Amino acid sequence: MNGLWSKLRGQSLATKLLQASLKQGRIAPGYLFAGPAGVGKALAARLFAAELLETTHRFQRIEEGNHPDLLWIEPTYKKGNQLFTRAQAPAEGISLRSLPQVRLEQVRAVAHTLNRPPIEAPRQVVVVEGAETMAEAAANGFLKTLEEPGHAVIILLVPDIHHVLSTIVSRCQRIPFYRLSDALLLEILEYSSCPPEILAMAQGSVGQAQELLQGLESMPPMLLEDLKSWPTGPIQALTLARTIDKHLDHSQQLWLVDYLQQNAWKQGHTQVLTTLEQVRFQLGRFIPPRLVWEVALLKQ
Repeated sequence: MNGLWSKLRGQSLATKLLQASLKQGRIAPGYLFAGPAGVGKALAARLFAAELLETTHRFQRIEEGNHPDLLWIEPTYKKGNQLFTRAQAPAEGISLRSLPQVRLEQVRAVAHTLNRPPIEAPRQVVVVEGAETMAEAAANGFLKTLEEPGHAVIILLVPDIHHVLSTIVSRCQRIPFYRLSDALLLEILEYSSCPPEILAMAQGSVGQAQELLQGLESMPPMLLEDLKSWPTGPIQALTLARTIDKHLDHSQQLWLVDYLQQNAWKQGHTQVLTTLEQVRFQLGRFIPPRLVWEVALLKQ
């Protein structure tokens, strides 16, 4: 095996299982990479795909997704007859309040791709991120593809095996992924230190830590300081609600809810935790954000 696998940190069992499959030439038609988001499942899929497609010396092609025998599927939003990934959605004016899905059209695209022979490699590789988001029709359609994958290897990335149909699980080899230690997390992020509340919220996920740190950097400097303790009077509460509504978009407000919940949990403020959970629910129900925060901040 080559040194590319050193890129996958903290997942020794997954590395051992995948390298053993390659060394023994015992490649399963389907693999289920199961574990929390942001701990290396997508990277492992790229590394495994590079080996399967015999392009380890050109791993960049796999990273860029431009290998003709690699099909990478991720959950999408639908606008008219077009599908857009989460990264593409904002430019199309698509609200991110709902969750993207792996759709039936994408499942059909997989079947269509596998109907042709490989172009360069000895086999094809299909990677499906967020496979747990498949609705029933898409999941049933995908099951048929798993039953007859031809020369393809299919890799599903999921947070937990219980989030997908048991019939899909039974047709795949499970590769477990685990949360990383705080020390390894800091090493990968190349940080000498990190706010303890961010580490606690990240729960061993590099991807989550990166998103949380980006969220922290986007916060108005004094807002988190003002929210270290719950407002004690109506004027302060209304002022904070106005500031939140004016300066934070929907995703930033959800980040703030997570951050405040972490602090409330640490301080043992169960009533605040309940209030913040209501805020999260109401922000997803198209209630005016300023009103949501005013009611919440005045409640205590």
